[in-house]
Amino acid sequence: MDARLEAIRDTVLARNPGEAEFHQAITEVFESLGPVHDRHPEFLEAAILERLCEPERQIIFRVPWTDDAGRVQINRGFRVEFNSALGPYKGGLRFHPSVYLGIVKFLGFEQIFKNALTGMPIGGGKGGSDFDPRGRSDAEVMRFCQSFMTELYRHIGEYTDVPAGDIGVGGREIGYLFGQYKRITNRYESGVLTGKGISWGGSLVRPEATGFGTVIFTQEMLKTRGASFEGQRVVVSGSGNVAINAIAKAQALGAAVVACSDSSGYVVDEAGIDIALLRDVKEVERGRLKDYAERRGGASYVEGGSVWDVNATVALPCATQNELDGDAAARLVRNGLLALGEGANMPSTRDAVAVFQEAGVLFGPGKAANAGGVATSALEMQQNASRDSWSFEHTEERLTDIMVGIHHRCASTADEYGDPGNYVLGANIGGFVKVADAMLAQGLI
Repeated sequence: MDARLEAIRDTVLARNPGEAEFHQAITEVFESLGPVHDRHPEFLEAAILERLCEPERQIIFRVPWTDDAGRVQINRGFRVEFNSALGPYKGGLRFHPSVYLGIVKFLGFEQIFKNALTGMPIGGGKGGSDFDPRGRSDAEVMRFCQSFMTELYRHIGEYTDVPAGDIGVGGREIGYLFGQYKRITNRYESGVLTGKGISWGGSLVRPEATGFGTVIFTQEMLKTRGASFEGQRVVVSGSGNVAINAIAKAQALGAAVVACSDSSGYVVDEAGIDIALLRDVKEVERGRLKDYAERRGGASYVEGGSVWDVNATVALPCATQNELDGDAAARLVRNGLLALGEGANMPSTRDAVAVFQEAGVLFGPGKAANAGGVATSALEMQQNASRDSWSFEHTEERLTDIMVGIHHRCASTADEYGDPGNYVLGANIGGFVKVADAMLAQGLI
């Protein structure tokens, strides 16, 4: 790392103790930015990095609610509004027991660059709670969401901060959150949340967008080697929304997707994942992959273990942060991995990324590869602002254009800075320069 940036990084880490994921995200970006500051010393003079690493606003609040037995439960809510140089804060809400300030800050920091790469006028933010919706009744989830929004509503708005979904926050949760926002404010402000239901302001393609976008970006990487998804053997981690739609898109492009996972284990289906059955098990029944294997002839379920033990030419990690370590990366490389596109946020550890890059694997970092979700959220905001609704085909075409544009921006930036094919460098520099230029133009704020 450049010595100038290392000093700044060390100060940032010291000011944010114990936030391991945030430290990891900061370090990964800083390692790319030395060449930028050689060309643009004005960024150092204006303390762009120091300002970029300090959120504009951090909100932590208590969320009291009652469960079905009438017991009072207390959770903690977060919203980190990181950077608004390009537009209103934009980023999802995550409901999961692992959520704490360091997770939210890591996600929000990544979101700054991801949103910049889309070319859409949106800033970076993130939020959530340590509430676990799994196993809770609809009534309990509703009461939690209403309590959460009773505090959050005062900090958000279509021109201020626009949350969406993330892990643990799907259409059900967005509906309850939006209903409470409308109730409190007495306004039908469609653009205040994205990921809404199609019948009340949502956008077609939004549920599919992150998974579809990851596959589109990975397809663009494969094209640089004269390849495509046609005939590739693909392994996907996760079996939630992102993973399911990544599987569907990869299959539509001719790939054989042979494995996916959940928190209990993974399933191998050499005939190719039955996407209709997977949707029934995971999205309708809220079941487990073990249930899929029991109903799918020829599929085998492995309790525990790692889905990365399965041979693949393309890997799509779509579960959660740091799920793929250096040892797993080495196994994938030995087994013939050609390309990896991150559908989750920072699913590969720093050791894993180093293994992939050293082996010449095409590696698409999450801030570029999974930007399709937030890009389509911005398209949802456009439709809300114009009181319009676009067709699936038109919206998917826009998504495809955006993802192809992100790939081009990352690839051309890597070329410009002398490291062709380094999508990590291309994504970090491409996003950073766009935000830094806007921050310079807007003065010291």
